[in-house]
Amino acid sequence: MISLKKVGFLINPIAGMGGAVGLKGTDGLAEEARRRGAKPVATHRAETALKKLLGLDALFFTASGKMGESALRRCGLEYQVVCQTSEESSAEDTKKTCRSFLEKGADLVVFCGGDGTARNVSGVIRSQVPIIGIPAGVKMHSGVFTISPQAAGELIRGYLEGDLNVRETEIVDVDEEKYRAGTLDTKIYGIAATPYKPALVQERKQIYSASSEEEFKEEIAIFASEFMRDGSAYILGAGTTTAKIAEVLRVEKTLLGVDVVKDGRVICTDASEEDLLGIIDEVGEIKIIVSPIGAQGFVLGRGSQQISPKVLRKVGPENLIIVATPHKLKETPRLLVETGDFDLDETISGRRQVICGYRIAQLKDVEASSRVGMDQSGSF
Repeated sequence: MISLKKVGFLINPIAGMGGAVGLKGTDGLAEEARRRGAKPVATHRAETALKKLLGLDALFFTASGKMGESALRRCGLEYQVVCQTSEESSAEDTKKTCRSFLEKGADLVVFCGGDGTARNVSGVIRSQVPIIGIPAGVKMHSGVFTISPQAAGELIRGYLEGDLNVRETEIVDVDEEKYRAGTLDTKIYGIAATPYKPALVQERKQIYSASSEEEFKEEIAIFASEFMRDGSAYILGAGTTTAKIAEVLRVEKTLLGVDVVKDGRVICTDASEEDLLGIIDEVGEIKIIVSPIGAQGFVLGRGSQQISPKVLRKVGPENLIIVATPHKLKETPRLLVETGDFDLDETISGRRQVICGYRIAQLKDVEASSRVGMDQSGSF
């Protein structure tokens, strides 16, 4: 007789709210994010994963209200509230809930949030029980996250049905104050066990720093400085490759933010989604330049949520320009988009040119992360 599987499940309801409004994180800034008009995203992403678990023979342990109970109820899954939490969820609520999961003998712990949530969860769970992260944060460098909420649902089901093995991976977080100031300072906080299926789990972000990398970035930047003379405004996403473009143009660039350049000058620094939408209405012709996250391959949907589905639809997917050095492309097995808008991700997907040098481009497949691992029928 197969015993009922027990799953600890929690949501960080404020995770990801800081992205579209340009805060580069939400830790300690939930009220500021709301003041800027941010909308919650984590619960919807959690429910997208949970809906793939209908019919699974499992009992979910969870926290009260927005931290899990409400989502499980709406999705029609069997659950038990094991921890009462505050209305405004906190890191301590996450840790307290995770301690309850261990006390109840959970076979797996699933959380929805970003690297801060992963750090809080793994700090309690350690390697006692495997954990899976449903991606919802502004930044996600840890190896416990799946490439999409849909992939999380598939990974949870596969593990509980005994089809998947577990691997150890690193829990990584950034210093958010330094991050907002333009410095990427990452630190490994621990090791966690996580179910693993290569197509469904993201890799840790990689930073490449060879001398040849800088030469190719320079080539890309010189080429970009030439085609950017066409009178269009250009939205520059985050990263060192787009920063090199700004350097060649001799303009200031927010390394970890989104900026807009037109006719050789910056017209908006560290832009939010609202800023970008306003600029699009003002300038008319506008294009977007982005670079994939090293090793992970995300072109859109991670790190630059200011370039939102609304922004992308107004600009037009045909005006999306991808840049990356040859080495980054070689070390990045796939390019992914995960904007939260399934139809838009499908539109952006397909064979696309990636500028990788001076007047040099490679054709690469760009995939909607929600479809990675699916067969032709649309099933995983």
